[in-house]
Amino acid sequence: MRAVVYDRYGPPDVLRLEDVERPVPDEDQVLVKIHATTVNRTDCGVRSAKPVITRFFTGLRRPKRKIPGMELAGEVEAVGAAVTEFEVGDHVFGVKGFGAHAELTCIRESSPLARMPAGMTFEEAAAICDGASLALACLRRADPLKGRSILIYGASGSVGTSGVQLAKHFGADVTAVCNTKNVELVKSLGADEVVDYLQEDFTKNGKTYDVIFDAVGKHSFLRCRRSLKAGGIYIETDLGFLWHAPVLALLTRWIGDKRVALGIARYTKKDVLFLKELIEAGKYRAVIDRCYPLEDVVEATRYVETGQKTGNVVLTVSGDRGT
Repeated sequence: MRAVVYDRYGPPDVLRLEDVERPVPDEDQVLVKIHATTVNRTDCGVRSAKPVITRFFTGLRRPKRKIPGMELAGEVEAVGAAVTEFEVGDHVFGVKGFGAHAELTCIRESSPLARMPAGMTFEEAAAICDGASLALACLRRADPLKGRSILIYGASGSVGTSGVQLAKHFGADVTAVCNTKNVELVKSLGADEVVDYLQEDFTKNGKTYDVIFDAVGKHSFLRCRRSLKAGGIYIETDLGFLWHAPVLALLTRWIGDKRVALGIARYTKKDVLFLKELIEAGKYRAVIDRCYPLEDVVEATRYVETGQKTGNVVLTVSGDRGT
């Protein structure tokens, strides 16, 4: 089978497409023929080993796992002897730690994997889990959100577009911050108010919020603290200012009336099923910027690393589409 592989850390050019051994599912695994996957910022960080601390988890000198990719959507091609939830032919979507940039992958039945929402394409299904899982982890740090005001900075990215929709579902009054070209998109996702950061600095307009959620890791608590109400929460993503966020999270528990929280994604089957329910109820949708064929993974990765993508960047592994 074909798969994207890399055997050293570095720029997008270290990625290449090769023929590799076809995987065989264990008794508790399903073999998925992948039709679509994504390139996200986690993939980019793992490949480039930035921050350097990631090497302690992915391999000090060289990557332990040679096939990147987290999100997937495809068709069950085979099942292990102990599998009861899925059958051959099921259209599924989910997320795993690695190995999704390939034509086939094995994933445990108990993993964050579910049947695809009705009427959704493989491309759309592949673009659901990562950004939404991180957004859920962050928003839960501010629970309950009903009736509270939240500002989401970076509202047009993968995490941000998820955060806007999920915060509205949880009953928050949402102010979204994005650039001019994405204002109408963010409004369509349910934002009550949109701030164009090219025209206005939300930290200087005098407005305050119960929660500020930095979905792209480009702001800081120190810059935003005056925009928080007393008792307010500033939420960092797990790929934000890692060098100081945990320290501030600890200090602000004891000092002052505003605190910092760090959202760390927990990929669970329960959350995947929750997202599926929202999609089928018409309360959540995937936002896709561009689609590339698998063989153009280097170009797709370079685009993701510009930091200018809107929503998600998808890799198509096959021309078939889910229905």
